[in-house]
Amino acid sequence: MMLRRAVLACVLALAVPAAARAQELTIFAAASLTDAMRTLGTAWQQKGNPLPRMSFAASSALARQIEQGAPADLFLSADEPWMNYLQERNLIVNSTRISPIGNSLVLVAPANAARPVALARDTNLAALLGPQGRVATGDPAHVPVGRYAQAALTWMGQWDAINPRLARADSVRSALLLVERGEAPYGIVYGTDAAISQGVRVVGTFPAESHTPVTYPFALMRRAEANAQAQAFLAFLTGPEARPVWERYGFRLAH
Repeated sequence: MMLRRAVLACVLALAVPAAARAQELTIFAAASLTDAMRTLGTAWQQKGNPLPRMSFAASSALARQIEQGAPADLFLSADEPWMNYLQERNLIVNSTRISPIGNSLVLVAPANAARPVALARDTNLAALLGPQGRVATGDPAHVPVGRYAQAALTWMGQWDAINPRLARADSVRSALLLVERGEAPYGIVYGTDAAISQGVRVVGTFPAESHTPVTYPFALMRRAEANAQAQAFLAFLTGPEARPVWERYGFRLAH
């Protein structure tokens, strides 16, 4: 009898974590959402839910991983095109797609060398770089922040001059790091990323008309269509409880 009880206790001890794991969510989120999402994940856990597993990277990398079968329940993209990419492949639940937050596009410099730059159509960024300087941002071929940067530089008439001098990073956080380290005198990143860095300062904000709005579409993945926990977490992220957190980290709320 004692042996049976011991065996049963071991079985139950193994079964409980397995059941808990079955309820855990896997969230794929753009790198620029890292800090806010970690805070929101903790808040979700404090409401009695399992802490979601989160993977942060460039939206392009995450979208391609999902296309290849990565088991994400929710995808939070830093631009609309990469969500379109998954929607066109029937990998998201279209009716759940929503863009609840936005961001700004800014020019940053190392904190110890920051001087204000007026960003307008006649601003000569190439001249500010000097003969060897580069501008760090996401690779425009893959990373959303790089696409926004290309649009803004094209609007300024600076793309042809700056393009060969881009330090092309694999995510916005990687671009930010290049500026923090002094490896690039300027970087083009999101306002929220600049705000959490002690190593850079915002020296200019790109005019809204210089690029398409920086919006973040969220959606439930097709594989999680019937997952009530995933549905509830998406509602939490887009609902009133999350709004103060998004605002605290500098995101703009859709109205």
